Amino acid sequence: MSREELTRLTGNGNGNGNGTCGKDDCPNVYRTDSGAFVVQGAVSHAFTAPDREALVEIPEEILREAVRALGW
Repeated sequence: MSREELTRLTGNGNGNGNGTCGKDDCPNVYRTDSGAFVVQGAVSHAFTAPDREALVEIPEEILREAVRALGW
């Protein structure tokens, strides 16, 4: 799946207001066609994730922006 196939919920000028990120290098939340979410963020080493999983950290405001974009 490519990034272009996802619906980007954050970082589109929908209110995160930081204005310092490039097009693809910020924490973001995306939605897939099946309704699942893909999260982009800084790698976290809080604990070791199981095989085939990863941990990322994203700011609270990014999650709030995603919720607003979904109208929840």
